[in-house]
Amino acid sequence: MLYSLARPFLFALDPERAHELALASLKLLERGGMASMLADAAPAQRVKLMGLEFPNALGLAAGLDKNGEYIDALAAMGFGFIEIGTVTPRPQPGNPKPRLFRLPEAQALINRLGFNNHGVERLIENLMRARYRGVLGINIGKNSDTPIERAADDYEFCLAKVYAHASYVAVNVSSPNTRDLRQLQGADELGALAGKLKTEQKRLADAHGRYVPLVLKIAPDLDDAELGAIAKCLLRHRLDGVIATNTTVSRAGVAGLRHAAEAGGLSGAPLREASTALIRKLARLLEGRVPIIGVGGVMSAADARAKLAAGASLVQIYTGFIYRGPQLIGEILRALPAAGS
Repeated sequence: MLYSLARPFLFALDPERAHELALASLKLLERGGMASMLADAAPAQRVKLMGLEFPNALGLAAGLDKNGEYIDALAAMGFGFIEIGTVTPRPQPGNPKPRLFRLPEAQALINRLGFNNHGVERLIENLMRARYRGVLGINIGKNSDTPIERAADDYEFCLAKVYAHASYVAVNVSSPNTRDLRQLQGADELGALAGKLKTEQKRLADAHGRYVPLVLKIAPDLDDAELGAIAKCLLRHRLDGVIATNTTVSRAGVAGLRHAAEAGGLSGAPLREASTALIRKLARLLEGRVPIIGVGGVMSAADARAKLAAGASLVQIYTGFIYRGPQLIGEILRALPAAGS
């Protein structure tokens, strides 16, 4: 209810400014013990996956809290898990503003943020202050000025830094907003990256006495051959999971709308069907051997159920949370059966 009252004011602001204000307000409410005024309580539906136990199957996708500054406040909303980032080795400002655009007629966003974040060291400082002890994913990427041929070094560096603090680590090779990044989804490039990170994962597991799952986040804009190569890589290197999908460079469903021609990744309702279709194909290729986290265009409980029916074991939201607010969380959780075992 409170969010529905606040949304017209927030949507009258620049999208990036509204994002910052909404999160800061949520943090204030949480610190004052009033987060329950926003949260929509729903029953727990525990899910066991990747050696982790999730209180429920609904998570927050990476991108909303890039620096881990709002974890406790977001956790109070009822998510079963939270993914923060994308974080890079060094701080970087991201792309020039404006770089975030609403397409309200389509319940969509376009962003070209470009991995703007305060760097992995600051993220760890924020994590040390957080009280949250639930399932936490940390999404890692490369700095924009790191040559693509040295990208694996950035991912390896971040993996080592965040390992002790993460429940799982997500490897983002699919953002359209960092130059050449999606090249890392190619068969040869991805195989080399996965091999290096799995070797580092084993070293870290031995050093910490704890195994942290490694998952890959992929794009929706893959043809069947590309998707098949990724599936083979996931199986060959025994990656622990895959997040499908990131934002799309397609403008299907938004052509002609204000801001539709802006460069960047499109998220929200127009991505729903493409993301779900890719999950369905990926599930057939993986045959249940690698779990799928479904994300992309989840704006309702029906959308979340469709992702699970297509083969996902968990679901994440981002743009739906911006458009619908905390109400969406309770709506989805009340409609979902326990997923996985």
